[in-house]
Amino acid sequence: MKITVQIAIQSDEGQAALFQQVACLERGALRPDALGLSLAEARSILAGLEQTMAESQATEFVAQAQRCPRCGRQRACKGHHQIVFRTPFGKLSLDSPQLYRCACEPPGPKTVSPLAELLPERTSPELAYLETKFAALVSYGFTVKLLKEVLPIAEDLNTATIQMQVHRTAERLEAERGEEHDAGRCDGNALLEPSTPWIVGLDGAYVHAKGQPSRTEGWFEVIVGKSLSTPDKSPMCFGFVSRYDPEPEQRLAEWLEGQGLQGHQPVTFLSDGGDTVRELPMGLHPKSEHLLDWFHITIRLTGMSRLDTGMQAEGYPELGTDLEEMLEHLKWNLWHGKVDRALEITDELIYALDIENGSPEHRKLLKAVRAFEGYIRANRAIIPNDG
Repeated sequence: MKITVQIAIQSDEGQAALFQQVACLERGALRPDALGLSLAEARSILAGLEQTMAESQATEFVAQAQRCPRCGRQRACKGHHQIVFRTPFGKLSLDSPQLYRCACEPPGPKTVSPLAELLPERTSPELAYLETKFAALVSYGFTVKLLKEVLPIAEDLNTATIQMQVHRTAERLEAERGEEHDAGRCDGNALLEPSTPWIVGLDGAYVHAKGQPSRTEGWFEVIVGKSLSTPDKSPMCFGFVSRYDPEPEQRLAEWLEGQGLQGHQPVTFLSDGGDTVRELPMGLHPKSEHLLDWFHITIRLTGMSRLDTGMQAEGYPELGTDLEEMLEHLKWNLWHGKVDRALEITDELIYALDIENGSPEHRKLLKAVRAFEGYIRANRAIIPNDG
């Protein structure tokens, strides 16, 4: 069986349709893998269809642009050059003539390139959307592999291209922040009830930039958050790199206002207790409370409990048992908001662990307890009674 795929193109002037072949497929005996189109064949057909369709559109546009928009006379052509336009279905090479301006046109450059002026970005909006969307979900490298797997994109697509596209999108979104902020203001007649609960979770993490020469260089802090406004609305997320943002508090305030938060509504900020994240929402909203998320307390307690278990396995059963009980008391007091008693227990733990000739597990646990004490002292004002 031989299958020919053609495209018929008919201009607006009513000329006879132009048929052009875009693919020719052959099939023998029917097998499961030969039924219908393969992925490679689908990509090839899409690429051929895209090139033929785009060339026809560009040719018709250029033919119309060759006539002066004021007097209708034909404009002389100085020369031709090719422009490259990237789409999800292939990288197109389009002919772009350079035309002399008509004498009746207003003063300006002697020549114009209508197609080049029409396509300044050289990337279709749909491809920019796909590249940016997947790059926000997975790594740049995996984004390249995914797009090449399902779309007829040229082989020269690489991580640098994806990175530049994401950067351009970010710059455009930053430039539109003010406009979106004004558009996102709620109508005063649609204010939510003062009792409507708002919860905003904030968390921070340090990320190492790939390719940096050492472990001490190239680290940057990423702050992410999620808001839970009303039961009928889906959670909304945001994120930014703190040291590269000149006004992180303003960014958070605009984002919350864009979600519909009003000045008279109570809002609870849950944070991980890190210095940057803890200070970010302070004083941001008149009716706000700030709490340390219990998860970030218990994850540290769990780490210390594992070190204690290792000490018992190394031959310190009695000391290990005492420490286990102290850690349980520490956890109970923190859960019930008894911060002063919790700090007393951390002092007792440090005293019990600060011994000469201690094992490596001793030293690790002592270091962890001291770090935990500093963490609790820094966040004592925002530790609630979770019980």
